[in-house]
Amino acid sequence: MGLLAWPSPIATPPRPGRGPHPECCWRRKRPGHRAWDLVAAKCWAGRGIRVTTPLETWVDEAAKLTKPDRVVYCDGSEAEYQRMIAEMLRGGDSYALNEKTYPDCYLHRSSPNDVARTEHLTYICSPEREDAGPTNNWMDPDAAKHKVGALLEGAMRGRTMYVVPYVMGPVSSPISKVGVEATDSPYVVASMRIMSRMGKVAMARLGASSEFVPGLHSLGDLDPMRRYIMHFPREKLIWSVGSGYGGNALLGKKCFALRIASVMAREQGWMAEHMLILGLESPGGKVTYMAAAFPSACGKTNLAMMVSALESQGYRVWTVGDDIAWMKIGEDGYLHAINPEAGFFGVAPGTGMKTNQNVMAALHKNTLFTNVAMTSDREPWWEGIGSEAPAGLINWKGEAWDPSKGAAAHPNARYTVPARQSRGKRPKACRFRRSFLAGEEHGWRRWCTNRLTGSTECSLAPRWRARLPQRQQATWGSRGGTPWPCCLSAATTWRIILGTGWRWEREYRNRRRFFT
Repeated sequence: MGLLAWPSPIATPPRPGRGPHPECCWRRKRPGHRAWDLVAAKCWAGRGIRVTTPLETWVDEAAKLTKPDRVVYCDGSEAEYQRMIAEMLRGGDSYALNEKTYPDCYLHRSSPNDVARTEHLTYICSPEREDAGPTNNWMDPDAAKHKVGALLEGAMRGRTMYVVPYVMGPVSSPISKVGVEATDSPYVVASMRIMSRMGKVAMARLGASSEFVPGLHSLGDLDPMRRYIMHFPREKLIWSVGSGYGGNALLGKKCFALRIASVMAREQGWMAEHMLILGLESPGGKVTYMAAAFPSACGKTNLAMMVSALESQGYRVWTVGDDIAWMKIGEDGYLHAINPEAGFFGVAPGTGMKTNQNVMAALHKNTLFTNVAMTSDREPWWEGIGSEAPAGLINWKGEAWDPSKGAAAHPNARYTVPARQSRGKRPKACRFRRSFLAGEEHGWRRWCTNRLTGSTECSLAPRWRARLPQRQQATWGSRGGTPWPCCLSAATTWRIILGTGWRWEREYRNRRRFFT
């Protein structure tokens, strides 16, 4: 058949002998007439005529660019997940772990040159440079599409394009949004099933609407010189090529949930923040929610997943989200928030029973590990897990570990685990009674200046960050459009500090009325 298999997952299957001919998936031009595209035209579907949806049209355009051998729409089922795992195992870079101690757990090893988010290759492609903010890389949208489009041209030839529809946030929440990622990586499909509400539930919510954030991802040849992560805020579009790792490839995470979402939030009157959410419950059953902002890899997940030392007395702590919060002022005048993610994508090294017993208990089933070491018993291991390195350890590169040659697990090794396996409740939305910015009593401008120039423990993710002065590392830690630890974005914050954005100060004062 053509690039787009019939029937579409959205359409009613045609009766035998009906439906468009496979060659209708190709563009044609009749003599003396303008070009026309049957994929985007009306097609016979069973008893009536159906207009191709915006999703199908976008997938067709993506397929024409990347030229995959076939296109598969993902349904998010367990059977499909197992097919992705089998595909990963056949690829030779993934391994099944001990089925008795770690059932349905797998180890994936990425390319040695593809082990972290590449912030220096991450661009915001807004029409105006200033709209990208002072701490982000910027590229003209037309130049970006010309440059990266050439890399995506035919990038999926010989591969399968997986179309992954997903919902960020609880499916029934009005704050949640729909995204679609087209990728040629089974690892990405398997990971997105853990990190989001994926498949049929997303298709049901989307329907024939055009309200989704499209993301096109291809592994390419994994050459760092041909690796780019591009965001087009005006089109709400994401392109990524040349990487299969973490936030570079799981486009629903940093790319959508923070970078694109921050633009949508500004336009629609809500906030997308790099914040954990905790639920604190007293013996009387009163629940208080707390949100806190930190950059990546500084202990945010461990804090978010703490276990109360006073639990026996009725004081409970439970995790709502460990990384990202979407916030909106409700009709009741209070600030409400959701965790848009459905899983945890945490740094493994340094995580153990002493630092995060909650997640350690969750990791023993249905987990994907990336770039950790593996014991002779086929169990995952990393520095800080709480035990000495066993004999016969295989490092993250698949080699026998030699302590003189460095750590066994990569410093940015990760685990991907469903949030439902951790302790705690999963509310559809949280309501905050009050928000307080530490130090804001000295003035808003001074608070912003301190937060932008202050320092914190450095993220291990980008290796090149070690070359930056310590004071700059905190600032560079949230590059690429990630919102800053305040109620406004970094670009907005700088406008306030420089005294050029009186309108933004007024906006903050108006919002602050609802926070206090």
